[in-house]
Amino acid sequence: MSNRTEYLESLYATWWIGAVAVPINRKLHVNEAAWIVGNAGAKIVLADEDDLAELGSAVGARIQVLAVNDPIAATPHHRSDLPPPAARQPSDLAWLFYTSGTTGRPKGAMLTHGNLVAMSLSYLADVDTVGPDDTAIYAAPLSHGAGLYNFIHVRAGARHCVPETGGFDAPEVLTLASQLGNASLFAAPTMVRRLVDAVEAGLGDGDGLRTVVYGGGPMYLSDMERALAIMGDKFVQIYGQGESPMTITALSRSDHGLTGDPRHRARIASVGRAHSVVELRIVDEDGSPLAEGQDGEIIVKGPTVMAGYWENPEATASALRDGWLFTGDIGRIDAEGYLTLTDRSKDVIICGGSNVYPREVEEVLLSHGGISEVSVVGQRDAEWGEIIVAFVVARPEHALSAAELDAHCLAALARFKRPKRYVWLKDLPKNNYGKVLKTELRKLLD
Repeated sequence: MSNRTEYLESLYATWWIGAVAVPINRKLHVNEAAWIVGNAGAKIVLADEDDLAELGSAVGARIQVLAVNDPIAATPHHRSDLPPPAARQPSDLAWLFYTSGTTGRPKGAMLTHGNLVAMSLSYLADVDTVGPDDTAIYAAPLSHGAGLYNFIHVRAGARHCVPETGGFDAPEVLTLASQLGNASLFAAPTMVRRLVDAVEAGLGDGDGLRTVVYGGGPMYLSDMERALAIMGDKFVQIYGQGESPMTITALSRSDHGLTGDPRHRARIASVGRAHSVVELRIVDEDGSPLAEGQDGEIIVKGPTVMAGYWENPEATASALRDGWLFTGDIGRIDAEGYLTLTDRSKDVIICGGSNVYPREVEEVLLSHGGISEVSVVGQRDAEWGEIIVAFVVARPEHALSAAELDAHCLAALARFKRPKRYVWLKDLPKNNYGKVLKTELRKLLD
């Protein structure tokens, strides 16, 4: 469902009865959502009224699909009517967090009640304080990072605000913050840029907006310097994955504010230091620790790390080794413990804060009869962080158009995964083993 107050009510009702929540990004194609429902073994699906018929048809009659405002789903209960909430242990499964997958299918990261408690308390230690006079504004999808931050705000008795638009509109967020005060929100870098643009254009002044926690994609140094100059001391950065939700590193408000420090620019170009509840290492291909300043794979260990992937023992064994989560991201740590991301392994593209894996898009494009070969890469973009670019080799006698390929993608993929640009080639560059050289393709974008 889209962001709405019933989203939080549904989550807590799920846990009250001892069930597992499986939030699904509403931006996904109906067939992608139906696959997640089936893979998770869901028994009940709550959805927006507008999505009910299409989703019900896609998942089949054996699964009960209810409109979120259905009388069965929405009947109010009073404390005297309710049994106590189901008892649960820290190791019990609470949330299946479906992440994008390199094989074209998402994987369900198994987040336990203990994972969510550790993540929530770490927010207080490393990100921000929360009190009953605060307001959480949910402008990013509740199915992902923004929703995960609801816990600590519920624990503190804070207000919860869903914008009437159900999504992110910069002037609306600025107006709400000024009206409600002490507001915080989680925002992808593209949302931060739009907030800054709105303030610069005079559509709001940022008063009442106390904290913007940003993450989910690359925030370029120039963008953050501009944000600090125009909006001031409001920003905290976090780096995490669904497999260690929102909790690998944090770059504090004070780090952002030390503008007179000679290391300030390097710090705000980093993603901060390890959260207080985790251990962080940089390792080589053999898993051996590397020295400070050396690039390698980022691994993390601690009580926020998932229990594994739902019904996927091979992926679990690959990602979790001796208690360490191998993130697949590449970075380096300096002498003060600040982590800088230098690459995203597995060719993941971060578009507007959402992960897109090229192979998933390539497989859909290759199902078009007019395409002989295709390779998908990300191209840096000031608005979205990265945009999706498809290099296409057409079959002989086939005249392809971008509009035709757009329609083909939209029939099978979420809109945000559709390429924003197509480049037509006679052949894809390859090495001696026949592997497509994406490094050469990226050079064509320069």
